Amino acid sequence: MTHHVVFLDRDSLPVPVPVFSFPARYREYPATLPEQIVDHVGEADIVISNKVPLPREIIAALPNLKLIAIAATGYNHVDLEACRERGVAVCNIRHYGDHTVAEHAFTLMMALMKNLPAYQRDVAADVWSQAKQFCHFGAPIRELRGATLAIIGSGGIGQQLAAMARAFGMEVIFAERKGVPLAREGRVLFDEALAQADVVSLHCPLTEATRGMIAQAELMAMKPGAILINTARGGLVDEADLVAALKYGMLGGAGFDVLSAEPPSPDNPLLKARLPNLIVTPHVGWASGEAMRRLAAQLAANIEVFVAGGSVNRLV
Repeated sequence: MTHHVVFLDRDSLPVPVPVFSFPARYREYPATLPEQIVDHVGEADIVISNKVPLPREIIAALPNLKLIAIAATGYNHVDLEACRERGVAVCNIRHYGDHTVAEHAFTLMMALMKNLPAYQRDVAADVWSQAKQFCHFGAPIRELRGATLAIIGSGGIGQQLAAMARAFGMEVIFAERKGVPLAREGRVLFDEALAQADVVSLHCPLTEATRGMIAQAELMAMKPGAILINTARGGLVDEADLVAALKYGMLGGAGFDVLSAEPPSPDNPLLKARLPNLIVTPHVGWASGEAMRRLAAQLAANIEVFVAGGSVNRLV
């Protein structure tokens, strides 16, 4: 049997995808707009999507669809319940970027604890050149050793980040899910974790339960001068509330690799803020060459196993 495979947003994965061992007709599109999905999929039975949304009405319009192979870990852009009802299998990519995303989160944290963006701005503005002594004392500089890191999300990335932080002498706590009245062993209640932490790092999926989990009340509950890191999903944090907390000095800094809409609108609050204690990177925490090659290999393997009648990394 020849399978028809379509990659809807090929430019989202800029490394080669391994050639399939089974007979296949393969097509790829650099990108696919929502109104192009049905036309681009055509008669395909296997669809690869990184971020192209596949809601219920689209799935219903694709009678030949048998597998959605997500070229990423996040799956909030696919209607899993609709796939379950239709008997469409869905698989995703797992743990390919645990180390590289954790490195990105750790890099953001270190830069903000040392206030490197603020000092870079001062040097560019000739503040150091005008100093009365050999150095320029500006924004506060803090050590990681002895600081408390609260991690929200205890999966592979969170565990990798915890190991890195402990190696630098940080105290690491894992927060319990928000709203849970009793903490499981090895966890700290959500509100208590926010109150204790010098740094809070988010590593949980975006669901209806986690959307907007950090807003004004949670930001006010954090330590004055604490740092917030988000390399998970933009919708976890209310961006306008975050900018207000930074501007009013409630937080010491924030490092974000994800925004609520991507690509973002130019008027996104985090892009407009231009604050020296805010770092925004363009969703590249996952994008080391090594990680992308692991992702591509796992993507092909997921499809190969499905075609062979097996099941791996299945969500549905």
